Amino acid sequence: MDLAAGALSAGETAGLLAFAGLGLVGSVHCLGMCGPLVTTYADRLDDGGPVSTHEIRQQALFNVGRTVSYTAVGALLGGLGTLVFDVAGLAQFGTAVRGVVGVLVGAFILTVGLGYMTRGSAVDVAASVPLVGTGFQRVSAALVAKIDAWVDGPGMVALGAMHGLLPCPLLYPAFLYAFATGSVATGALSLAALGLGTIPLVFAYGTAFGSLSPARRSSLHRVLGAVFVVLALVPLANGLAAFGVSIPKPPLPMPWM
Repeated sequence: MDLAAGALSAGETAGLLAFAGLGLVGSVHCLGMCGPLVTTYADRLDDGGPVSTHEIRQQALFNVGRTVSYTAVGALLGGLGTLVFDVAGLAQFGTAVRGVVGVLVGAFILTVGLGYMTRGSAVDVAASVPLVGTGFQRVSAALVAKIDAWVDGPGMVALGAMHGLLPCPLLYPAFLYAFATGSVATGALSLAALGLGTIPLVFAYGTAFGSLSPARRSSLHRVLGAVFVVLALVPLANGLAAFGVSIPKPPLPMPWM
C-alpha cells in the first residue's frame, strides 16, 4: 500500500472487499465458536421485553471492540512480517501452508454445520479442538468472569476486544495473510475489513435471536447449519486443490487462497 499517495490500488481494494465478503459469509462460523458467549451477554442484557436501545448500544460496543481487536492484531502481525520474514522467501512455502490451512478450516466449519443441522442448537465445538480448545476455554473463562462487571457499561468494548484473542480457525489464515504482507497498514486494513464483515450477523444474533421462540431458534440453527456446510466447501476445495485434488465449491472469495 502506498501510504504517501493515500490511495489503494485496484488490487488492494479488491482484496479488502474480498475480506469483507469473507467476514460476511463466514460470520456464521463466528456463531459456532462464539455464539454461546454472545448468547450469555444477550441474556444478561435481556429485560424480558422487546429489544431495547440499551441492548442495541451494548451489542454495538461489543462489535466495535471485536473489530478494533482484529485490526490491532492485523497491524501487529503485518509489522512482525516486515522484521522476521522475507515475503519472497515465504512464498515457496505458501502453497503447502494454504493447502493445510484450507483443509483444516473447511473440516472445522463442516463439523460445526453438521452439528447445527442434526441438533438444531448451537454447537460448542471449540472445546474439542486440540490446542485451540484449551486456549478457547481459558479466554472464555476470563470473559465470563468479567461479564457482570462490564456488560451494562462501556466495558462491553473490552469484552468485544477480548474476543479478538479467542483462538479461531477461521481467523488463522487471515492472520497468516497479514503476516506475509509485511505491511502494518495492509495487515490492519485487511483484518478490519474482515471484522466489519462479521458484524451484521453477530449483531443480529446478539440483539434479536433471543426473542425467537425455541422452535424458531431450532429451525434457524438448522438453516445456519446448511449454510455452514456450503461455506465449508470453499476453504476445503481450495485447500485440497493445493494438493491436486478437485471438488466442487460455491464461487465465493477466499483472499489468501
